[in-house]
Amino acid sequence: MYSMRRRQFITLIGGAVAWPLPARAAGKLPTIGFLGPNTRSAASEWVAPFVQRLRELGWIDARNVAIEYRWTEGRAERFAEIAAEFVRLKVDVIVTSGTPAVVASKQATSVIPIVFATAGDPVGSGLVASLVRPGGNVTGLATLANELAGKRLELLREVVPGLRRLAVMGNAGNPFTVLELGEVRAAAGRLGLEVDTLEIWGAQDITPAFEGLKSRADALYVCTDGLANTNRIRINTLALGARLPTMHGSRDYVEAGGLISYGPNFPDLFRRAADIVDKILHGAKPGDIPVEQPTKFDLVVSLTTAKALGLDVPATLLTRADEVLE
Repeated sequence: MYSMRRRQFITLIGGAVAWPLPARAAGKLPTIGFLGPNTRSAASEWVAPFVQRLRELGWIDARNVAIEYRWTEGRAERFAEIAAEFVRLKVDVIVTSGTPAVVASKQATSVIPIVFATAGDPVGSGLVASLVRPGGNVTGLATLANELAGKRLELLREVVPGLRRLAVMGNAGNPFTVLELGEVRAAAGRLGLEVDTLEIWGAQDITPAFEGLKSRADALYVCTDGLANTNRIRINTLALGARLPTMHGSRDYVEAGGLISYGPNFPDLFRRAADIVDKILHGAKPGDIPVEQPTKFDLVVSLTTAKALGLDVPATLLTRADEVLE
């Protein structure tokens, strides 16, 4: 397997106003609570650039900062449990991703700064007052996944020119995924596609969702979130068994057997989250740090999966891809 990368990351923007962090016990390292919405292995591609960027900024785990990792493993009830634990531990900042995790963290504390590396429609979800001036104790990076639905469907049609009926799978317990499901249905309608919506609430719903399709779809669009990410190998295995080409929002789904992904470069988002954490640990107030947006988007295609599905990926698409897996 090899990869081709082209576009370069654009630096982050945003200012900050200093504020005093809560007093720490003597000798206590500043502590980052990392709330992962999936599993440690699933998030490894995101954690590594976050930790690396912290090191570049002078923060080294166990030397001058402590990082407490917790993982929900795709179970929604764990968000509130972990957020409450971080409050008890008196961490200095909580880092997480995904709307449900941010909502749970915000409900647990209005004092501890919360940085989201990814969250959809943070204003509409009530996470922040505005992108320019978030207010409160929350800031981060907005992924705007709902605005990418149309682009993803256009890309999918290039690979599946006979696409007529689309299956869309998403976590019905994630407010932003519900919004994205609506955006996908709207975009599909504009393209004249019929849609089957596969709502899942937990891992136990994935296999029955595929069984309910009964070969009625030509392709599958998977909404990216912690539940789907934790179960991405299972989803892609079932899709391959059903001969369904898949569209995803992140490259790790393609590495796990998916066909195509188009969306923000998540490792870069986590690097930028580390920059925000650095500002906060140096006294910046999260409510004064503007919410940023992705500046780098990646198109990733798996020729291995295309071959398994008997699909010929157009050369025009491959030349535009940032990464081709084979």
